[in-house]
This record gives sequence, structure tokens and C-alpha cells, in this order.
Amino acid sequence: MHWLQWPIGANRMDLKRWTHIVAVADRRSFVRAAEQVHLSQPALTRSIQAAESELGLLLFDRRGNEVVATPAGEFVIARARQLVFNSRCLQRDIELYRSHALGDTAFGVGPFPAATFLAPLLTGLRREFPTINLRVEVSNWQQLLQRLLAEDIEFFVSDTRDLPSDTGTHIRPLRPEPGGFYVRVGHPLASAASVTLPELWAYGVVSVRLPASVRAVIADLLGFASGTDLSLALECDDVEVLKAVALAGDSVLAAPHAAVKKEYGERTLKTLNVTGLPPLASRMGLVTLRGRTPSPMAELIMGRLPTRIG
Repeated sequence: MHWLQWPIGANRMDLKRWTHIVAVADRRSFVRAAEQVHLSQPALTRSIQAAESELGLLLFDRRGNEVVATPAGEFVIARARQLVFNSRCLQRDIELYRSHALGDTAFGVGPFPAATFLAPLLTGLRREFPTINLRVEVSNWQQLLQRLLAEDIEFFVSDTRDLPSDTGTHIRPLRPEPGGFYVRVGHPLASAASVTLPELWAYGVVSVRLPASVRAVIADLLGFASGTDLSLALECDDVEVLKAVALAGDSVLAAPHAAVKKEYGERTLKTLNVTGLPPLASRMGLVTLRGRTPSPMAELIMGRLPTRIG
């Protein structure tokens, strides 16, 4: 049976009631769900009770202040969620089609994309589309994934090596950005023709949270048991802060070349030649919700992202 089809004679609930079911499942509380759907708690409770009566299934167990989906509820909720999601996409696309407008949009970027191509991209968009409103979230991939799944943003760009494969998302690889280790001019290691990884690590490495695969390689070269034992001297999602710390002291910055292009050109940061270290590069990807049609403005922005080479 197709998930949109009901047996002959069964009642057909309206979309609003499906929305109520999804809200209770997400918030695990009638009070919080009622606030989300702008109903009183008694009205929402009656709506869920009516849904359970119409379906002939108990959807939720009430355990004190917490509401938990029953096995039957989990089955129904998964399909209700898809129905509500598709309805929102349809409503948005109809509005955009009717108005022939690009429309506002929101998207996310990880720390390294924010420090490389984001400013030129936004500058061009503001110049070309001054009446369009954009919202950009700059954060790590974990937070951005939550925003995407909550439909608070339409897509995000980040290093995707640690992104789970079962999140209902689609990943389009983007151009990789080579990276390395950098120190300020005048750093004790700056004049060395080459350095070892333990030598630079002794000064303290500052960076964003490194992907698990990168941590494993570095941990192995340092002789640590595993990537989980690897600790950065400073871990921060703001690349500008990381650069400031490296420029003001003896910390070693790990970053893509593009993120330090200005400082490298001004000769305030210098690349370290690290012996025995394989080439480092980010693995950026464009992450969208599988099956969702992007808004016209989101489609335009995604088309301007750095394309993959090779």
C-alpha cells in the first residue's frame, strides 16, 4: 500500500492533524508541542486523541511529563513527517511560482568555507540582488545538520568526512582546499627548512575540530594510540580568532591555504614544511535534504559555489 493511500472506508485526516502528530513527536511534550502549533494544550490533546481514534492506533504513551511514541506511533510518525515536509515544500514552491520571485533564503557554512569564499560570494549577491534577504549560519557540521533537518536552512557547506550517511541528506562534493601548518614570521620554527610533526606539536596546534580521518593520521604520526587521544591546544570554529592567536604568539595554525591567503601575501604567516606528513586538504561538500526542491535563490547560490576539480 502506498503511504499516501488509506484503505477504503477509512477516514482521511487533514494536514493540520498530521502536523500536530509530528509536533508532539518532536517536542515529546503536549505543552511544548501546543506552543509550537499555536494551540491550547487541551485542544492539541483532543486533536491527537481524535487522530488515534480515526486510525485505530495508540500513537503515544504518556509517561509523566514526557510523551513517547509507541511502535505504531513511530510507524505513523515517519510517514506523517514526510507528508508534512512535502506539503511545506509544495506551499513554498507555489508561492515562488506565483510571485515569479527568487525569494529569501537561509543557508549554513562551516568555519573554513566562512574564511575562504563566503565574503566574496555574499558581496556579489548583495550587489546583484539588493532586495533579497539572506541569513547565513556559521558553525560546525553537527549544528548545521540540526538546522538543516529542522528546515531552518536550505543547505550547508562544510567538510563532510564525519557526516553520517543515514541522515536523509544528499552530499555534492565541492573543490578540495589544500591546507597546512602556519606560524608567524619570527616564530622559533619559521626559519627551519623543515620540521617534524612532534616539533611543531610541542608549540600547541590551533584549528577547528579536525575530521576523524585527519586526527587518526596525525595521532599515528605522533605515536598516539588513536585519533581520540589527539588534543588541540585550541579548538575554535572562528578562523579569524585562530589566526589572531597564531599571529600573537607561538601557536601553530592548521588551516586551508585559502584561509590564510591574506596573511601569507602580507608575509605575516609562513608555511611550515613538515617532513613525513601526507598532503592535507579539506573535503568540502554541499549538503541538502534528499528529495527537497531548493528555492530559486538557494539554487542560484549553490550554482556559484566552488566546483569540484577532477
